[in-house]
Amino acid sequence: MKVYNIAVIPGDGTGPEVVVEGQKVLAAIGARHGLSFRYETYDFGGDRYLRTGETLPDSALQELRGYDAIYLGAIGHPDVKPGILEKGILLKARFALDQYVNLRPVKLYPNVETPLKDKGPDEIDFVIVRENTGGIYTGIGGATMVGTPHEIATQVMVYSRHVVERCVRYAYAFARRRARKSLLTLVHKNNVLTDVGDLWVRVHKEIGDAEFPDIRQDYNHVDACTMWMVKSPEFYDVIVTENLFGDIITDLGAMIQGGMGIAAGGNINPEGVSMFEPIGGSAPKYTGQGIINPLAAICAAGMMLDTLGEAEAALTVDQAVHAALATGRIRSMAAGRMGMSTSEVGDLVAGYAAA
Repeated sequence: MKVYNIAVIPGDGTGPEVVVEGQKVLAAIGARHGLSFRYETYDFGGDRYLRTGETLPDSALQELRGYDAIYLGAIGHPDVKPGILEKGILLKARFALDQYVNLRPVKLYPNVETPLKDKGPDEIDFVIVRENTGGIYTGIGGATMVGTPHEIATQVMVYSRHVVERCVRYAYAFARRRARKSLLTLVHKNNVLTDVGDLWVRVHKEIGDAEFPDIRQDYNHVDACTMWMVKSPEFYDVIVTENLFGDIITDLGAMIQGGMGIAAGGNINPEGVSMFEPIGGSAPKYTGQGIINPLAAICAAGMMLDTLGEAEAALTVDQAVHAALATGRIRSMAAGRMGMSTSEVGDLVAGYAAA
C-alpha cells in the first residue's frame, strides 16, 4: 500500500467541517485503490493569530516542505482585519513554497444550476491555469504623501521570462495530458499592457511552436474572455493567464459552474509541495451548523490525488461526485439549501467512491 503524508490546515469557520468530509472520501478512495494517508494537522488561522499573534511561522514552512501535499480548509476570521491572514498564511505559503500555478477546473456537474441559459455539462468543462507568484501581487510599488491631496500609490505588474515560461509550459503540458480539445488560450491585455503582454504572447507562441505543435494556440483579451466565458464557454479547453486576470476570471468560472460550493483549486509547485483547497472561504456564519457544502473540498482532494500522480484515484473522486449529483438528492450547491447535511453529502460521495 502506498502511503502519502499530508499536512492538513483546517483553518477557520467551516473549514474543519469540509476537510473532514474530504478525508472521509479519501479513506474510501484509499481502500479501493490501495492508498493510505497520514495526516498532520496545523492550527494556522484566525484563532491562533488572535491567541498568539502568529500567522505562518518560517519554521512551519520548512516542515511543510517535507509533506507530499497540503490540504487546506479555509482561511478568514471575522475578528481579524482582512488581509492579515490572507497575506500572512495563503500568500506567504504560495510564494515561499513557490506554488507558481493556481489550477482551477471549471466543470458543471449534472443537476447543478448555472446562470448561463441553455448551457449544460457538455458546454462547461475547461481549466484555468493562473500564474500564481508573479505580477501585481508581488508587492512591488508603494505610496507617498498618504492622506494629502497629492497622494500617489503604485503597484507594479512585474514578470520575468522565467516565470512566464514555466507557467505557460505547465499549461501546454496540462492541455496535452487533458487530451480534450488540444487548445490553449492565452488571456492577457496586450493592446494596452504592451510590454508585459508582449512577453506573454511571445512566450506562448514560442513554446507552443517548439515543444507542443499538437496543441492549438489562441489568444483573448481579458475583457473579451469574460464575455466569451458567458456566451460560449464550450469554446474553451485550457486557459493560461497572469495573476490578476486569473484572480478575476476564476471567480467568474466558479459562478458559471454552479457557485463557490463546487469550486476547488490547487496551488501547484510541480517540483515541490502543492496545496489544495475549496474556493468558497470560511463562511463563518454557517460554522457548526452542519449545512455547508463539502463538495468543493472533496473535489480539491481529487485534484490533490491527480497532482500526486494518482490519476485513476482522482478519476474515481470525480466519478463519485458526478454520481452523487446525478441522483438529484443534493438539491442546491448553496449552504442550508442542499436538502442534506454536510456529513450526509460526504457519506453519499464516499459511498460511490468505495463502490
